[in-house]
Amino acid sequence: MNQAYAITQIIISILLVILILLQAQGTGLGTNWTGGGETYHTRKGVEKVVFITTIVGVCLFILLSIASLML
Repeated sequence: MNQAYAITQIIISILLVILILLQAQGTGLGTNWTGGGETYHTRKGVEKVVFITTIVGVCLFILLSIASLML
């Protein structure tokens, strides 16, 4: 059972890395010194789906981590 939790956590963590990298547009080091974050931006379409999927993935990862600690 612990092995199933570990494999599932690995798969979810890889998916989370991919989803987070898909979101990271315009947040490079250049924006720290030159600005670029002053505009308000709403998420629409695919960007919103990726954002919500990331939140759900993080919640699943946390729940699996707690469940694997309990066993």
